[in-house]
Amino acid sequence: MIKFIGLIGYPLKHSISPYFQQAALDYHQLDIRYEAWEISSKGLGDAVARLREPRNLGANVTVPYKEAVLPLLDEVDEQASLIGAVNTIVKRDNRLLGFNTDVYGFAQALYKEGHFEPEGKQAVILGAGGAARAVSFALVRKKVSALIIINRTLEKARALADSLKRYIRDSSLRSEGLKTSVTTLPWQSLTSPKTLDDCHLIVNCTTMGMKYSSQEGQSPLSLEVIPNHILVYDLVYNPWLTPLLQLAQRAGANTLGGLPMLVYQGAASFELWTDKEAPIDIMLDKAKEALQKFG
Repeated sequence: MIKFIGLIGYPLKHSISPYFQQAALDYHQLDIRYEAWEISSKGLGDAVARLREPRNLGANVTVPYKEAVLPLLDEVDEQASLIGAVNTIVKRDNRLLGFNTDVYGFAQALYKEGHFEPEGKQAVILGAGGAARAVSFALVRKKVSALIIINRTLEKARALADSLKRYIRDSSLRSEGLKTSVTTLPWQSLTSPKTLDDCHLIVNCTTMGMKYSSQEGQSPLSLEVIPNHILVYDLVYNPWLTPLLQLAQRAGANTLGGLPMLVYQGAASFELWTDKEAPIDIMLDKAKEALQKFG
């Protein structure tokens, strides 16, 4: 019997995950199909419940359900629980287990593709949703000196900052010695060049600029506020060169798009579902091909 893995989110027209995940499944000659399941918020509970059907092995979870899906699962692993966001669901013995592979995907892309070492640096996070939560915890673990969270809803940014501060305080009990300074700023602060003057890394965790979205063609930053000689990392991968990255290049900054993170997190998810080594090179090549063809 053919088995299925799904991608749960809304909207999904921009997604290329089915292309590179299917390439990995075919490489290992697995009788499994990876499909995009575009689900409205009202249908989320039913979609997760259907994962218990014998034919289904699990799912990826993307915008906007990475946080909403947590209470629908039987168990959430320690990292995903700490972050407060799940992007991978695995069915084991008819139990739905939640994981977060975004932390791994983000860090791998930052090192291997962005050639950036976070320790001792100042980072600015745009957004406070599921992706921002994973990115923020990853950077705190990598010992950035300062982390500034900027979100349209300031209360949500403060809630994330509070979670990070608790984690940093608790780290002393684990002898990790994490000392990142975490602060928040209102979205309006992005109109001032001084806001980003001292940062080394800007990570866009919003969907601004994403193809087929209501914010297609938009950038969270204007050209005038982007410092040169920093790294601007946009988690949006479709289009390949987002409006933000275009402006960052004009400003003289280094840039990194979201495609490598997408593939690295997808590879980690693949291994959780199949217990087989993900063919990273094949997945990356297929993702690039799909983006050029369908993006």
